[in-house]
Amino acid sequence: MFAEDETQLLIAAARTPADLAAMADRRAAGLPLEQVIGWAEFCGLRIAVAPGVFVPRRRTEFLVRRAVALATGEGAPAGPLVVVDLCCGTGAVGAALAASLHSANVDAEVYASDVDPAAVACARRNLEAAGGHVYQGDLYAPLPAALRSRVTLLAANVPYIPTGQIALLPAEARLHEPRVALDGGADGLDVLRRVAAAAPEWLAPGGHLLTETSERQAPRAAEIMAGSGLAAQVATSDELSATVVTGTRPAPR
Repeated sequence: MFAEDETQLLIAAARTPADLAAMADRRAAGLPLEQVIGWAEFCGLRIAVAPGVFVPRRRTEFLVRRAVALATGEGAPAGPLVVVDLCCGTGAVGAALAASLHSANVDAEVYASDVDPAAVACARRNLEAAGGHVYQGDLYAPLPAALRSRVTLLAANVPYIPTGQIALLPAEARLHEPRVALDGGADGLDVLRRVAAAAPEWLAPGGHLLTETSERQAPRAAEIMAGSGLAAQVATSDELSATVVTGTRPAPR
């Protein structure tokens, strides 16, 4: 984004000249623009973002597109869908899925969870107005037990940066976003292992687990999903420089 564009966003967000000066100072100090103005654009939505919370990335819109295609394309399940946004952060993925499915005239129940209290507060602002349900806790632990074996779309935008590469991230992410939202362990796939291991207990037959990875990690991520009994596929978007791995729970024959 050009400096002129940032300036216009700061001016639009400021209520008073003093607000504008304070916001400009925070931006100059290195805070992500989205945390300064209080929102990020994601899939055409304005997503509330608070200081210290992971900022939704545009590349993650590819995950949303893939999930919507699975929910609305040939062979899509009939009846209301159950959607879970795991490691939800601001709830951007859940909110975008809710909006996209509504536009496609698909009924969906949307649930989300995250371990970070600040992220959960943002997610509630972004999801509860649309009828979503947000829980605080580790991965599946806070979700209602009644969702087991009922989840149609399980979107898990897990942290996938290898621990040794955290220090190489831009300062905006390294200093102003929670490490728990970035650090995926030694190879970046530790959280995905936990998500994939339990996914068959939560997915409905024919349900899908979708996660974002780097292109380099994708083959190993697909192996992890296959090891949990899911049929794995890798898709990439050159436009968004994004890679999504999808694991599908086999449906009974």
